[in-house]
This record gives sequence, C-alpha cells and structure tokens, in this order.
Amino acid sequence: MALQTQRPTRVGALLVLIAATLWAGMLIGVSFIATPVKFLAPSLTLPVALDVGRQTFLLFSRIEIGCAAALLLFTLLGARRFAAIAIAALLAAAVGAEVAWLLPALDARVSAIIAGQSPPPSQLHLMYVMLEAAKLALLGASVALSVRALSRAAVRPEGW
Repeated sequence: MALQTQRPTRVGALLVLIAATLWAGMLIGVSFIATPVKFLAPSLTLPVALDVGRQTFLLFSRIEIGCAAALLLFTLLGARRFAAIAIAALLAAAVGAEVAWLLPALDARVSAIIAGQSPPPSQLHLMYVMLEAAKLALLGASVALSVRALSRAAVRPEGW
C-alpha cells in the first residue's frame, strides 16, 4: 500500500498534463508569437505597440498566476514526485519574480518611452525573454513527466 501512495495518480498526472500543456500553449502564443509580431506592423508606432504589450502582459501575468497555482496544486495532490514538485515550484517562483519585480520594472521603462523619454540601456527585456524560455522548458519537462507517469500507469494498472 505504501508504494501506491508514492506512485502518481492517473487523475493527478492527467490534470498536470492538461494544465502544463494549456499554459505552454498560451505562453508560446503570447510571448513568442503575438508580442514579437506586433512590432513588425509598420502602422503601429513604438509607443502604441509598447502600450498594447503592457496591457497584454498585465492580463497574461494574472492568468499565469492562476496557471502556476493550479499546476502546483495538481502536482502536490497528484504527482508527489520530487522532480515534478520542484518544476512546479520553480514555475511558481518564476511567475512570482515576474509579477513582483520584472514586469513593474519593464512597465516603468514603457511609461518613460511613452512619455517621450529615452531610458538608459537595460538588460530587463533580455531577462524577461530568458525567463519566458526557462518557463517554457520547465513546462515541457512537466509535460514529459506527466506523460511518463501516465504511460507507466497504463502499463501497470492499479493493484499490480
């Protein structure tokens, strides 16, 4: 019986798989497709594009808080494996760092640019892109662990 409590539940693994996949899809759509493409529109001025981006990421950060909470909860309730819990915790920490520090710092730069100022060079945008890529990699790892848990559960049904 003790071994069964250590094995991830099928429902838990499935919930983690769904949450991580949906989050990864939104992350790709917002951060890696929609955001860069808007800067290619010749009729969109830089201040307008930055303002649209600011509003987009304000909403998306709220969605990511929910995604991180759901993924962490599903992982704690279902997976119970150190690697899966560590991944979910790192994702939650990344979202927390973005919301508490990085997005406000980027927002201040955007406000300055919209006001016609030229803020000094900064690595904030590069840091944001790197953090988004790290989140995507962690979400991929979460998906892989969930698929692995589900495939193991399918090979070894409960009670075997």
